[in-house]
Amino acid sequence: MSPPTPAPSTAPRVRPTIADVAAEAGVSKATVSRYFNHRERLLSPDIAARVEAAIAKLAYVPSPMAQALSHGRSRLIGLVVADITNPYSVAVLRGAEKACQDAGYLVMLFNLGNDRERERAAIDALASYQVDGFILNTLGQGEGQADVNTLHGKPAVLVDRRHAGLAADFVSLDNQGAMREACAHLQQQGWQRLLYITQPLLGVSSRIERTEAFRALVSSKGSAVRGTVLELAAEQGDDVLDQALTDLLRQARPGERCAVVAGNSVVTLRVAASVSRLGWTFGQQLGFVGFDDPEWASLIRPGLSAVAQPTDAIGQRAAQCLLERINGLEGPARESLLPGLLVVRGSSLGPGGPPDPG
Repeated sequence: MSPPTPAPSTAPRVRPTIADVAAEAGVSKATVSRYFNHRERLLSPDIAARVEAAIAKLAYVPSPMAQALSHGRSRLIGLVVADITNPYSVAVLRGAEKACQDAGYLVMLFNLGNDRERERAAIDALASYQVDGFILNTLGQGEGQADVNTLHGKPAVLVDRRHAGLAADFVSLDNQGAMREACAHLQQQGWQRLLYITQPLLGVSSRIERTEAFRALVSSKGSAVRGTVLELAAEQGDDVLDQALTDLLRQARPGERCAVVAGNSVVTLRVAASVSRLGWTFGQQLGFVGFDDPEWASLIRPGLSAVAQPTDAIGQRAAQCLLERINGLEGPARESLLPGLLVVRGSSLGPGGPPDPG
């Protein structure tokens, strides 16, 4: 009677190590490391052949992380964002990731979920993976905020939002220039009474800059343009916004045309919902220009005018600045303010204006 065939082993296969390769080839681990670091010239042909044969026999694959760390680099970039549900964050991430990949780096993402106290924990967590640097699109406020002492000696680049306690390269939309262009367009189209609606400022630099630019522009126009600011919190009900828009029209002078400037796409969506509830039409009862140009902006009749942010370019520029710092660039913090693109559609042209098909 023949012996039973042994059942195939279900134990997980142990991945061979560099020590296994060294033992199989009869050399030291340092010799195997020289082989992988393309320093075969330091090895005799016989030893190089033995190492190569051992690698093939054991099917050994070196760890990319271990190889990178042996050179003092992980080839990883840590990206911390305030809120990944914000379309702006996603768009910037795409641009940064593309630039990093082109340079041979991978991006590790940490989403704060708008919890400002997690910022320092996020940086610590990414640092534990030995990232080579950070791209930060964060709130920059609260007990957990990052500063130069929490970056583990790594360079950082700030995107969209400044940090009071962190002198680092900064990349953003030119908020003042974009607001000037949006308001000038509305005035040229005959909208004389403006309401700027923003999420609560809460120390967020981009919101503050747009709000200050709006107020300065209105102030400079004298009686030609009137304007007010509304900070709209997420927890405030729809009735608050509906009442604000109703009051805007009710308080207008005879013949004075009213328009809204929205601080970002989150506000734009809430304004569009309010206009629908009120039974109004953009470009007739209410003019409109919003910051950010979401895909659905052209679908809301008669098309929503918007300041499109160069999100891809912002992400790529942030990655380029960081890679330059990683590669040894020194000097004072740099600032890159990129221009927006005003996309004109029917919402800002007013009655009789030709709607833009885009």
